[in-house]
Amino acid sequence: MDLTHIIRQAGTRIIDVREPYEFEEKHLPGAVNIPLSTLLDHLQDFQEKGSPVVVYCDGGTRGKQAVLLLQVNGFQEVYNAGGLADATRATGGM
Repeated sequence: MDLTHIIRQAGTRIIDVREPYEFEEKHLPGAVNIPLSTLLDHLQDFQEKGSPVVVYCDGGTRGKQAVLLLQVNGFQEVYNAGGLADATRATGGM
């Protein structure tokens, strides 16, 4: 399954793990801003651990860390979309 399909799938959560000032400048439509440094504090916000979660950041590094963090905490369907430019291409600009 490709990332574009996953992102457009009903129920997929798109999480921007950048800092709020980065999110305010530009972000994917429908994305929620949960900075990597606070991700553990927001795990309860993901009520359905079986739903797909797609994370992105600026260049992909924080996204990789977020994926690992979510997987360690029981999330199975977690995907790193890379940086904002990569995620934008994957969504076709939504």
